[in-house]
Amino acid sequence: QVQLVESGGGLVQAGEYLTLSCAASGSVLRLNDMRWYRQAPGNQRELVAAVTRDGNTNYADSVKGRFTISRDNGKNMVYLQMNSLRREDTAVYYCNADVIATTFRHFDTWGQGTQVTVSS
Repeated sequence: QVQLVESGGGLVQAGEYLTLSCAASGSVLRLNDMRWYRQAPGNQRELVAAVTRDGNTNYADSVKGRFTISRDNGKNMVYLQMNSLRREDTAVYYCNADVIATTFRHFDTWGQGTQVTVSS
């Protein structure tokens, strides 16, 4: 069994920063693409940022230049550095990964989410 656990969410003021972390645990053989999504109340879940195993990244237009996704393959972790936060960044942030387990089965795995609230 594979799990993703996010941490680092919280309440900040507009203009401040937060760093989210996501740790994969369990029967992990390899993590391929890893992503951060977010979902605000009343909205659909949207892709925020993605990183391949080789470190290639892409971002939603709304966060380009403010957010940075990175990963540590040795630690099975992915991070999201969020700078210059805005009220509209308020959402539950979810970690997602394409996981290959030690059984060689593939899983599209999600974390439980972490709340980010930005006040003005």
